[in-house]
Amino acid sequence: MRIFVTAALLATFALGQTKVASVEGITEYKLDNGLNVLLFPDNSKPTVTVNITYMVGSRHEGYGESGMAHLLEHMLFKGTEKRKEIIPELRAHGGQFNGSTWYDRTNYFETMPATEENLRYGLELEADRMLHSRVSREDLDSEMTVVRNEFEIGENNPASVLQERVMSTAYLWHGYGRSTIGARSDIEHVPIPRLQAFYHMYYQPDNATLVVAGKFDDAKTLAWIKEIFGAIPKPTRQIIPTYTEEPTQDGEREVILRRTGDIQAVDMVYHTPAGSHPDAAPLEVLAAILGETPSGRLYKALVETKKAVATAGDSFDMHDPGLIEFSARLRKEGSLEDVEKTMLGVIDGVVKEPPSKDEVERAKARLLKDIDLAFNNSERIAINLSEWQSMGDWRLQFLFRDGIKKVTPEDVARVAKLYLKPSNRTTGRFIPTAAPDRSEIPATPNVAAEVKDYKGNAAVEAGEAFDPSPANIDARTIRVSLPNGMKLALLPKKTRGGTVSATLVLHFGDVNSVTGKTIAAQSAGTLLMRGTAKHTRQQIQDELDKLKAQMTAAGGPTRANVSINTIRASFPDTLRLAAEVLREPVFPETEFEQARQSSIANIESSRTEPQPRAINAMSRHISPYPKGDPRSVATFDEDIENYKKLTLADVKKFYADFYGASNAELAIVGDFDATEAQKIAAELFGSWKSPAPFTRVTRDWTKLEAVNRSIETPDKANAIFLGIATLPVSDDDPDYPAILTANTMIGSGPESRLFQRIRGKDGLSYGVGSQFSAGVAEKFAQILTYAFCNPQNILKVEAAFKDEMAKALASGFTADELAAAKKTYFQDQQVARSQDRVLAGALASNAQYGRTMAREATIDAKIAALTPADVSAALKKRLDPSAISIFKAGDLKKAGITQ
Repeated sequence: MRIFVTAALLATFALGQTKVASVEGITEYKLDNGLNVLLFPDNSKPTVTVNITYMVGSRHEGYGESGMAHLLEHMLFKGTEKRKEIIPELRAHGGQFNGSTWYDRTNYFETMPATEENLRYGLELEADRMLHSRVSREDLDSEMTVVRNEFEIGENNPASVLQERVMSTAYLWHGYGRSTIGARSDIEHVPIPRLQAFYHMYYQPDNATLVVAGKFDDAKTLAWIKEIFGAIPKPTRQIIPTYTEEPTQDGEREVILRRTGDIQAVDMVYHTPAGSHPDAAPLEVLAAILGETPSGRLYKALVETKKAVATAGDSFDMHDPGLIEFSARLRKEGSLEDVEKTMLGVIDGVVKEPPSKDEVERAKARLLKDIDLAFNNSERIAINLSEWQSMGDWRLQFLFRDGIKKVTPEDVARVAKLYLKPSNRTTGRFIPTAAPDRSEIPATPNVAAEVKDYKGNAAVEAGEAFDPSPANIDARTIRVSLPNGMKLALLPKKTRGGTVSATLVLHFGDVNSVTGKTIAAQSAGTLLMRGTAKHTRQQIQDELDKLKAQMTAAGGPTRANVSINTIRASFPDTLRLAAEVLREPVFPETEFEQARQSSIANIESSRTEPQPRAINAMSRHISPYPKGDPRSVATFDEDIENYKKLTLADVKKFYADFYGASNAELAIVGDFDATEAQKIAAELFGSWKSPAPFTRVTRDWTKLEAVNRSIETPDKANAIFLGIATLPVSDDDPDYPAILTANTMIGSGPESRLFQRIRGKDGLSYGVGSQFSAGVAEKFAQILTYAFCNPQNILKVEAAFKDEMAKALASGFTADELAAAKKTYFQDQQVARSQDRVLAGALASNAQYGRTMAREATIDAKIAALTPADVSAALKKRLDPSAISIFKAGDLKKAGITQ
């Protein structure tokens, strides 16, 4: 219930806090102890997000402290003086939560169902761990190995390591030259007193910004914040601001990385001003003009000419002067020298040949579309505010948006000429220069002066308070069948910003007709948005930008799908564009070859990586179908050979033979006119018939011989463990709810047994868990367990996995475990059903199988009624521990593992 705000109550609120500013629905307050508070009410979703940001990141770390801010991010999930374990508490409140560390800040957030209990819990939790986190030696001993494993995962990616090396070379003195993950030696040897001192220095109210966004009562929430956080004393210590300024770069710099891998990469960076500087907006546009796909100049010069398989451009907006980065990836047999020469020619060429008005307007449209769509999601805004606040003030995001709108071709040409100089570049080469031409980077602006009195635009329109229960979803959903058999599921409702989400799925073929055509089918799906009879690939992207729409399309041997996210006014035209993509693709020769080469390169890069190697071996084991069968899994070499043999004629023939809408579903959720949508859908798809019959391809369960395989991937710091069991169970099976719940307790979430054992207690893995999935109307299900770890620890992970599975099967689960799992399940379902994209997918699936949300309500009721004995009996009945196959991949020989 919304409390009535009287004049007396407002006067009470004013004591101990000051209202600072209000812009576009976001209001800032400041408590007497220095805490910044941002309130962003949005009643259109039944969730509330609590996000707290501390102005501390790797920039603030001193000698021997690298990675300390990130390590503390992990430590704050271990517990406080009064909270033994935080993660199970968060899950009990239905929280989707995480933390993140960057160069300028660390943040923690939780998005929960919007109840007063959950909101107050989130506020009390963040106030508690602001001052009272344990940061103990015992916790550090277990979490250090987890963080080190995260470091090792990054070390497996040569492109990621290359970027880290380039950054450290571009910065000689400033903290931005240090990766947030830190040095391995610092992670392993950090003294606990030094980590505790770092925590007590920076985790204080005067160094933090609290954001509350979503469905909540403004006045009551503000009163709680004052009560909970206002009681924390203002610190007496002083934080000394960082004062290192990176000197002007005085010549090209070089870095070379030599590691195992099948893909080559080139990175080039140039120093640029801080994110608060007016030049940040034209630099963002410059990065898009050079680095976007497929409009970017680098893409056209490198990918379209087949010299590279991918290009990118990005601008690093940070508190202090940052970087603009350009990169390219190419196959192993490609010429790195030629790619680097071409990149330099394109980058230098933007100074000689300034961007056209069309290039600038296209980049601006894309950037502004993404900004506008982000503002329609209060959860994203709540978390995005962390970045802008860490640059100096949260209102910078509005100034940046306004700056993008004002960017002209002359602005882009000016910043290109000012910063894209050879002497300001780090690429890997030194050339003596008699008269250096240097870039003097402007000082960080006075942010307070820039944002003072800024008002911004009108706040985004609010949506309705939607009840995501299965009964209400069914009551609100309109179901229609078109003349050709296509099924529509329409759920109109008011949304924040008038957003609309849609999912369109085509089904085609049967097991015999699509055999041997997997690669052609996948390529047809890849090329759907690469050009139609009316629009080129670039024109499709331009249209989407004008419509403020996001669209993806994909396809495989038996289905193709399009996903749409846009706004009310643009939805009809966006749906027409989706129909054009599906019905009128022209499969350009140039796009076909680019996509083919990119697919080959991606497969080649997987041949030396532990995760794809293990997943491929596992998938082949549990899918013992003949080669070419759509359910079979090819080896990497077979896929590469098939792509090399593939012709454009194969792709066109597959499309002509199978694509049609006789067996299709279109689900739409959001702010749209249902009558108009039905009329347009009938016009676009109602007469489009499938050229061939459709019979769903199902999987047959057969008992497989269990295997335990080790896969060698040399020179990889991280390894992966997989455990898989298949079961003769469908999602209609009486045991399905019990096995789903058992999986939650075994490995689905931070409070699960595998997570608590392998990560929490043993500290062996950064990421560990399990997944359960079951087919629709087919008795085939699987329980998959995974863990990432150091190769030396993989046998310990395997032993812990077997031990926990044996305990679960032998002793079952406690009543408390089951109660917690049920609570987590129901709150997760509520949050998932409130996400329009997820809901559209569920409605499309229901339409395909003739179901309604009543089935989900039935599953909910069965789970609610489960007892520990029910769950234990179902698991023992269905899961044979001797039938679990294990796959391990990594540099096992180096770790001394010979099996």
